[in-house]
Amino acid sequence: MMFSELNTNPQKRETGDCVVRSISVVTDKDWDDVYLDLLLKGFQMKEMPSQNNVWGAYLHDLGFTRHIIPDTCPECYTINDFAKDHPQGRFVVGTGTHATAIIDGVLYDTWNCGEEIPMYYFTKEADNG
Repeated sequence: MMFSELNTNPQKRETGDCVVRSISVVTDKDWDDVYLDLLLKGFQMKEMPSQNNVWGAYLHDLGFTRHIIPDTCPECYTINDFAKDHPQGRFVVGTGTHATAIIDGVLYDTWNCGEEIPMYYFTKEADNG
């Protein structure tokens, strides 16, 4: 698995905006646009924009589908493993407390979270052939 350090935050901040950063990377949207879109979605849902259900609904609106990682080995299957198993496509991968971007097997984030345990991921099936 390859790791590429990337921070789409205009101020290069590294905490609290992993959802915005990962969606920005996977969708090729500007960080500011994703942030504002999530604020609006959160307002519509009367939830905080960083809530899993809010950004999940936002991705769903963009045509993404959520998939659950099988619970066959909850302590041994890592984001690194996920990236190796998905060498093509664009994915927002969630751990429950962190979100990261994987594109064509490369992990894009401000830190290498490859040893974290993924719980679910979002992808656009048409993009992943």
